[in-house]
Amino acid sequence: MTPKKATQQLTKQHNRDLVLRTIIENQQISRADIARATKLTRATVSEVVSGLMAEGLVEEVGLDTSGNGKPSILLSLVPDSRYLIGLNLGQDKFIGAIVNLSGEIKETVEVPIVGSDGEKALQFVYEILNQLLAKGWEPIIGIGIGTPGLVNTREGKVVDAVNLDWEDLPLASLLQERYGLPVSVLNDSQATAIGEFVYGGHRSESNLIVINVKHGIGAGILINGQLFQGDDGSAGEIGHVRVHGNDLPCRCGQIGCLETLASAQAVVRRYKELSAEAQLISLDEVEKKFVEGDGNARQVVLEAGRYLGEFIGFLAATLNIQEIILTGDMTRFGEPWLNAVRQAMLHSALERLTQNTQLEVGELDYRACILGAAAHFLMDGYALLFRQAES
Repeated sequence: MTPKKATQQLTKQHNRDLVLRTIIENQQISRADIARATKLTRATVSEVVSGLMAEGLVEEVGLDTSGNGKPSILLSLVPDSRYLIGLNLGQDKFIGAIVNLSGEIKETVEVPIVGSDGEKALQFVYEILNQLLAKGWEPIIGIGIGTPGLVNTREGKVVDAVNLDWEDLPLASLLQERYGLPVSVLNDSQATAIGEFVYGGHRSESNLIVINVKHGIGAGILINGQLFQGDDGSAGEIGHVRVHGNDLPCRCGQIGCLETLASAQAVVRRYKELSAEAQLISLDEVEKKFVEGDGNARQVVLEAGRYLGEFIGFLAATLNIQEIILTGDMTRFGEPWLNAVRQAMLHSALERLTQNTQLEVGELDYRACILGAAAHFLMDGYALLFRQAES
């Protein structure tokens, strides 16, 4: 009898998740339309909806009078029925936020990061979480983190994050023990990809590549609406792929990596070389020179765009994913940089493989990583939303 009970329970969970997903994706929808969309019986839909309303996750929001018959009662998600915490452990500062179920950021805390070692970086994570948890948003059901470096998401471990001085750090277990909440740890580019996918209006089963071009370069890949992480979670580490003919040393210890040519740090370094600048130069200053029409600034920015575009052509030819979004610090250089990337992409592979590829700049900036880290909890199902009631 046990297998039968388990099957019945799984069926109930499947139906529950299916109905809830349909409500979320449609924003407002009637019970009858849910039944038509999901192919569930009206009785099953009514039972599931009653349970969701009892949990406070769904509410009735008015009548649909667009039809000719009796008006239908519309249902909608209650966005503030649950909250998640999302963290973006960026290059210069850590940013954390309280996020509701609609991806609305309710509260933000940020901490500047200057010359920190691994232990200090961890303390900064604690500081942000302490502040956010003290704000009084309830119930908070999980903590999602987007961090630079190699990440084993299954184990919640930061395998290697050079900038943060973390190696084999069991971040998820440390935070779970400290705060008593479920914790998800993702590479920041993968989290950014989820954020852009979930809150960028993409179809639930579409494909997408998001390339994050900052101090380093990484990609997040979604196939049929699911994050593709590869066999050990490292899919998308494109910044440390060697580019032919490039012998520049990389911070990873290898030579010739893509990020030594196309990243924000590469642009700053190259500008200093061409300009013979002895003082410290920042990306902000290069941007200012670029806008003013400085020849050296334009040269290094557009060169970086072309190197990136050539590699994107390789991705487009390999994966045949036709929607690619660019995010991160280098997007500040706008259409000239984007056009350099696009033209290089179009000429680096067979025209048939790149001509239909759409290349765009993301609209969520740093928020994409925060929202994606939080939304990762809900990509494979909504069980976490019900733990409060089950505990």
